[in-house]
Amino acid sequence: MTLLSLSLLFTVIYATESNNVSDSIKSAKKEIVKKGFNYGPLPAVAFDADKGFQLGALLNIFDFGDGSDYPNPRQKVYLEASFFTKGSQLFVISYDNKFLIPGVRWSSTVTLTNDKAMDFYGFNGYMSYYDHAQVALGKDKNNHENYIYSPKYRVNRLALLFKTDFTGNIWKKKLFWEAGYHLSYIKQGYNNSQALNLDKINKNKDEDKVFPADEPTIFDMYRQWGIIPENEAWGGLSSTLRLGLLFDTRDKEAAPSKGIWAEAHVTLAPKWLGTTHEHYRYSATFRHYVPIVKNDVLTFAYRLNYEGTFGNSAPYYVLPYITVMGSNYDRDGMGGYRTVRGLMRNRVQGLDMATYNVELRWRFVNFTLWKQNIAFGLSAFSDGTMVTRNYDMSFKATEEQLGDNYEKVKGEYEKYMALSGNRKCDRPHITVGAGLRFIMNQNFIVAFEYGLPVSKFSKDPLIKKQDGNGAFYINTGFLF
Repeated sequence: MTLLSLSLLFTVIYATESNNVSDSIKSAKKEIVKKGFNYGPLPAVAFDADKGFQLGALLNIFDFGDGSDYPNPRQKVYLEASFFTKGSQLFVISYDNKFLIPGVRWSSTVTLTNDKAMDFYGFNGYMSYYDHAQVALGKDKNNHENYIYSPKYRVNRLALLFKTDFTGNIWKKKLFWEAGYHLSYIKQGYNNSQALNLDKINKNKDEDKVFPADEPTIFDMYRQWGIIPENEAWGGLSSTLRLGLLFDTRDKEAAPSKGIWAEAHVTLAPKWLGTTHEHYRYSATFRHYVPIVKNDVLTFAYRLNYEGTFGNSAPYYVLPYITVMGSNYDRDGMGGYRTVRGLMRNRVQGLDMATYNVELRWRFVNFTLWKQNIAFGLSAFSDGTMVTRNYDMSFKATEEQLGDNYEKVKGEYEKYMALSGNRKCDRPHITVGAGLRFIMNQNFIVAFEYGLPVSKFSKDPLIKKQDGNGAFYINTGFLF
């Protein structure tokens, strides 16, 4: 993910010409057990097809203590401040501790994400049509008849998230209870009136490429049609309790090669806790790591996830988030590096969603260099997701609200729904891809991955290119 990591990667590759480096590699008979504190202040220079180039800084601090738990740290701190060329900012403060409270693991995180143009394609996957042809025409610099169309699928969002989680042993340090408090403040849209700050979006664009002020975005259209209720449209506060069970037999946390990691959670967001729009959700995740060749050489790994909603509704702005407890923190939903690689960010949203990830991981070289444990790995993967229970996309605007425009607006809604074939349900969104990883001390991992949606090659015009054209990522860690 970082410029320093990239430099180290190429240094390692080409430094084999040096006798000193060669001797170091040849003498590496076993992995060095790291002890004490390890610091990693680094510039954050990365690329994400959904967010653009990333510029910023991050700091990793790992405390391995006397080394008895290596490669798992006793405690760790993660700090990040990043800016993206597509208009996003990310600030993270995260702390994870296994010894401060006897017998209990404590994890807390604060994140602030400011997206000037976050992806919003509607609900229920393929039930919401994505005009990929118009987007492509708008990006053609030689085409002066079509303005930039991608803002049609964007919305301004500010998200401030805080969480503190506790994990305690139930049975043989394999079965654990989990409990936590999560608070999120989501501010959607611009100035409580529209999806985007068009002055910001159109800044420095050629006149023929400016997104018109009279062209509604999908977010604005969904509001007008009543799909997104006006009292939810601009976001709200979610004050939630999360409770869960965890079963964990992994050999190590950051780069496991064997074991099971399974979780089940409920999220309770009642009005009396301060939540703006009451909701109740649940999730279950099963991860399995199967060693095909021992010593981390070849591993088959897969993850199955289900995100669901109790009742028939939930505020639309909580749907993009995947339920997470422990040392990780909530990420955007289906589409993007952390969920379904190669699928457009937040392409799939619904009341209930099912997801899978399958990987074959080959660590083709391991050695020690400059007192660090270094490895390189290749992976091939397939990811997939689909909405299994729909968000209500029926037309809810009334004649009283729209007046003389009622028939016109309803006709626009019907035309939009017809573009997807008036589909009543979603179908699987599947991607395939491959990646390269640089791994240092089993915890610092830089990933280079490319994912491609299978729908790009479909002969069905209602599916073809509805998930995008694929995406390349430079990021950190394993997906799971």
